[in-house]
Amino acid sequence: MREYLLVLFVAMATTFLLTGVARQIALRYGAVAKVRARDVHKVPIPYFGGVSILGGLIAAFAVASSLPFLGDSLQVAHDGRAILIGGVVICAVGVIDDLYELDAITKLAGEVLAVGVMVVQGIQLYWLPLPGGVVSPSAALLAVITAGILLVSCNAVNFVDGLDGLAAGVTAIGALAFFTYSYLLNVEQDLDRATTSTLITVALAGACLGFLPHNFFPARVFMGDSGALLIGLMLAASTISLTGQMDPYAVPYEVGGSSLLPALLPLVLPIAVLAIPALDLTMAYVRRTKAGRSPFAADKLHLHHRLMQRGHSHRRAVLLMYLWTILIAFGVVVLGLVLTWWTALIVLTIAVIAVVLTTGIPKRRAAKPLAKV
Repeated sequence: MREYLLVLFVAMATTFLLTGVARQIALRYGAVAKVRARDVHKVPIPYFGGVSILGGLIAAFAVASSLPFLGDSLQVAHDGRAILIGGVVICAVGVIDDLYELDAITKLAGEVLAVGVMVVQGIQLYWLPLPGGVVSPSAALLAVITAGILLVSCNAVNFVDGLDGLAAGVTAIGALAFFTYSYLLNVEQDLDRATTSTLITVALAGACLGFLPHNFFPARVFMGDSGALLIGLMLAASTISLTGQMDPYAVPYEVGGSSLLPALLPLVLPIAVLAIPALDLTMAYVRRTKAGRSPFAADKLHLHHRLMQRGHSHRRAVLLMYLWTILIAFGVVVLGLVLTWWTALIVLTIAVIAVVLTTGIPKRRAAKPLAKV
């Protein structure tokens, strides 16, 4: 655990220090988020926060490779390099988009390239945990499923990146939740604690936490597509890499038994971690296609926009999204690993509090709705 804490701190400190440099570079080259009708910020904000996040991840992996515990695992070293290469590719695509505003098809092609780089190097699903046991489809089918998960994750996080500190905070919470599950499972089942999934998630959480002081409201820098696509890719890659290093029968599968939920956590937890971004992505797709618009056409009806329209302040809307992410991600971990009446009561209590805080505020800002697109 001490090595993981060191990796967390290195990623956090490196990202924090690099973000100021990235901000100055963005200002020099004109990579700034202009104020558009659908945006919430009132003045142009520089991009390139994703570059500093990538720098934090690279520093964290470099330190981990020299540590006596994490550095001895050849599998972690191989997977770490493969995932970082994919991260560099997708971050580069995001930087180009931040500078020149690529069209949706070109950007998607860049995302597919980054995902393909990772899949070719072996970062993919090897089995699927399902009720009653594990399923191992053909390698080609698993590769396609892997690519789909990675692409959805990238774009889901990108969709939710609409308020200061929102994407970084939600991703940090999700990464910490998956790290908690992965590490505790390895301890409980006496498995190797040096895994790619735990390393990626702790490094990703550190990088996002290091970026937040610069990005929380009022933000001085945005992560841009270079950051949103990157952290979405890293978050999905951490869950996918787990199947390459964990014995699928490490947790007994007993249909109807108390061990069914823990056995299904590798499948359920990634969905829970990305629940809020994925819900926002799905609602946007349905909303736009139903209106006869392109699913890539931006609007101001995302979940965080709706919270502000209800009267929540910028900061309160972000904190509420944090609360819901904590509830879903950590709730699944707690109920999956320690399913008792009191853990269920705690999760239920937090859920009630979240509902009350979300819906109970008076619509004091209803007279001044956000600008329509």
